[in-house]
Amino acid sequence: MKETVPIPQKLLLTIEETAEYSHIGVHKIRELLEEKDCDFVLKKGSYSLIKRAKFEKYILDKEVI
Repeated sequence: MKETVPIPQKLLLTIEETAEYSHIGVHKIRELLEEKDCDFVLKKGSYSLIKRAKFEKYILDKEVI
């Protein structure tokens, strides 16, 4: 039986997990990953993982207009 780790305890998240966790759409997250100052992404070829703690900090520090 495979055990699953709760999203808040994971270090790296897929785009889909990030969308579920943050309630931000998949397309918006993909746009954020393309920004020049994006330091919360880990890329391996065409596969992207989001560093959860850095993403949380980025979202909390971002100004909302």
